[in-house]
Parts: sequence; structure tokens; C-alpha cells
Amino acid sequence: MMEILGYIAAFIMGLTLGSLGGGGSILTVPILVYLMDVPPVTATGYSLLIVGAAAAFGALRYYRQGLVNVRAAVTFAVPSVVAVYLTRAFLMPAIPDPLVSAPVTLGKDMVIMVLFATLMVAAAVMMLRNSRKLTPPKEAQHPVILLVIEGAVVGVVTGILGAGGGFLIVPALVLLIGMPMKEAVGASLLIIALKSLIGFIGDLQAGIALQFPMLAIFFVATFTGMWAATRLSGKFDGKKMQKFFAYFTLAVAAVIVTMEIWTQLQGG
Repeated sequence: MMEILGYIAAFIMGLTLGSLGGGGSILTVPILVYLMDVPPVTATGYSLLIVGAAAAFGALRYYRQGLVNVRAAVTFAVPSVVAVYLTRAFLMPAIPDPLVSAPVTLGKDMVIMVLFATLMVAAAVMMLRNSRKLTPPKEAQHPVILLVIEGAVVGVVTGILGAGGGFLIVPALVLLIGMPMKEAVGASLLIIALKSLIGFIGDLQAGIALQFPMLAIFFVATFTGMWAATRLSGKFDGKKMQKFFAYFTLAVAAVIVTMEIWTQLQGG
């Protein structure tokens, strides 16, 4: 029963991705952990594969419309790809479990989920603030070093939590180099696809166990949702959907923290 709910949630996630162009992928890890019974560390790896494939699909659509600034995307993507690959291949396997054993025990899985809930709150806040459109500065420079630094930071976050990080990438591209919003979304999708899929190679190198039947159905459900969204585009108020999804994300974050605290109080 829980697996069926998980596949339904994957379809809704795809619908959100297709309607808003991003954001929905942040639900991948909670769906995998709480509905599909996948361990958190493994779920973050699966998320890289799922999010990367979904982002590649979206990036291709933007590229066909001429809305992907490949040079800027690659400048951001290179340090991000390196960071996420190293994080998945070496850092994550090296993190001890539990992280803390006294005076309380803090397991690796619990810390990952609480950090993920924190990321969800940050993403929701950014989505709510996006009711005001980002405006590129009139005299935008091209501070390559800033793009490289942020790319590396986003790569580490992606590597640890398995989230795409589009809510961090888009503002950076708009505000740091003056990229128009539509181009920033297209470039962001390309960056997310590259770093997520290459990061997943780090998981394969680290020996991640793949649940092929579940992943295959999850993919079908997600991409069916994205396809349905393209067929229904124009029938939804994008701003209202984004606002609703932001509040929904906050609610899911609260549920995650509550469940992890309850599990801790119950002794694991």
C-alpha cells in the first residue's frame, strides 16, 4: 500500500516539475524514505539519478527553444560536478554512523533527514520570495570566481542531500552575471542534470545497491506526471501553484523533523 502511495507521489512530483520547471524534485528523498522504505543515504543516491534524468528532460526542452546559455552553465557546472562526485564517492562513505554517540546518539540517517528538512525550508522560503521576479543588475559583471565557489558549494549540498539545488543556482545566474530569468532556468536544469548524473557515478563507484523494479516504476510515474503537465500547461496559475507548493514543502519539512525526533525519543 505504501509503495502505491509512493508511485502516486512520484506522479504528483513529476506534475509539479513539469508545471513549475523545478522545485518538485526536493520531494524525491522524503518519498523514497517514508513511502518506499529506502534508507536515507541510499535515497539521496537514487534522488541524484531521478532528479538528474528529470532535469535533463527539462533542459532539452529549454535548449530546443534556444534558452540555455551553455558557456555559463558549464562554468558553474564544472566545480559543482567535481564537488558532488567527490562527495558521493568518498565523503559520504567516510562519514561515521553514528555521528555522535554521547550524551545522545545521533545516527547518520537522522542527521541527513534533519538537514534535508532544513533545505526544504530554505527552498520554500525562496519559492515564496519569488513572487517578486528576480531582476538582473543593469551592469552585470562576470565574476567567474564567484560562480566557481557557488558551484562547488551547491555540489557539496547536492552530494550530501541528493537535492538539485535549483533554488540556489537560478538566483546566482541572474544576480551574478545578469542572465535573463528564462535562460537562468534552462541553464540551471542543465547544471542539475550534469552534476546529479555524474554524482550518481560516484554512488556506483561506492557500491550503491540498485532496486531496479522500484526505480523503473518510479521513473515511469515521474515522467508520466511531467508529460501530463506539458499537456495541461496554461490551465494552472503558475504563481498560485508555486505558493501552494512552497507551503506544502514547509509542511513536509515539519513532518520529517517530527518523525525523526519521535524516532529518536523511541530509541531509534
